[in-house]
Amino acid sequence: MRKPYRPPLTGARLRPTLKPLAIMNNSSSGERTRNGVDPFMDKVLATAEAAVADIGDGASLAVGGFGLSGVPDVLIQALYARGPAGLRVVSNNCGVDGGGLGILLAAGRIDRVTGSYLGDNKEFARRYLGGEIELELTPQGTLAERLRAGGCGVPAFYTPAGVGTPVAEGGLPWRHARDGRPAVTAPPKEVRTFDGRPYVLEHGITTDFALVRAARGDRLGNLVFRRAARNFNPLAAMAGRITIAEVEELVEPGAIDPDEVHLPGVFVQRVVTLTPEQAAAKGIERRTVRAR
Repeated sequence: MRKPYRPPLTGARLRPTLKPLAIMNNSSSGERTRNGVDPFMDKVLATAEAAVADIGDGASLAVGGFGLSGVPDVLIQALYARGPAGLRVVSNNCGVDGGGLGILLAAGRIDRVTGSYLGDNKEFARRYLGGEIELELTPQGTLAERLRAGGCGVPAFYTPAGVGTPVAEGGLPWRHARDGRPAVTAPPKEVRTFDGRPYVLEHGITTDFALVRAARGDRLGNLVFRRAARNFNPLAAMAGRITIAEVEELVEPGAIDPDEVHLPGVFVQRVVTLTPEQAAAKGIERRTVRAR
């Protein structure tokens, strides 16, 4: 009997099955965790090292955080210890000197960055201007929407941001030669007019993995972010084909009111619980004192 025709799956967003999680989880198929959670659906792993164990050379990563707020530091440290190189990172910024993604950057593990802000990361600037790393600068709002679009299965969209600038016209240096001259530059983007106004075409972003940090999470991967740490974390999580979340507090399914969930568990494949010490370790980018 001939099988019915099914069109091939297309689009920017194809999520893997959860089967690898069942293999990585220590629960046997016949066991039940607390509150009756099926081990197959329990996304909690014992360590950050286990959670990043299959991130290899050349992998693409979407990483949450803004400055030092909401950065998945424990997962980044575990990835640094594991040692993959040639990583392609999508993040608002690439950490700071000695912190966040700056740890991977200083070790020469990152080959390409798509971001919107260099900040005061001197090592990032040195590597970019010296031709050691490729950088695609994107307007911050556009970057957020590219991640969200990729996570929603939208392959591309039009935006007025960047029209009439090198963002749309091309020519921004992506990579420099050793002598400082541009070796690779951004190509021009399609521009179309809608209702008399020009818009530039931007493509949605999907990555192999995503690393995020949340204040609370349950065993099914539902996440809640705290204040400024919400920043790029939900968007990065949506863009990753395999999303790994480190959570400061792990609760059982049902403990988080559905109306309070910032990111549904369908976007998360792995959860790592932080120790109280890890949860409390939050850096401050600039310490200032103001006279009162």
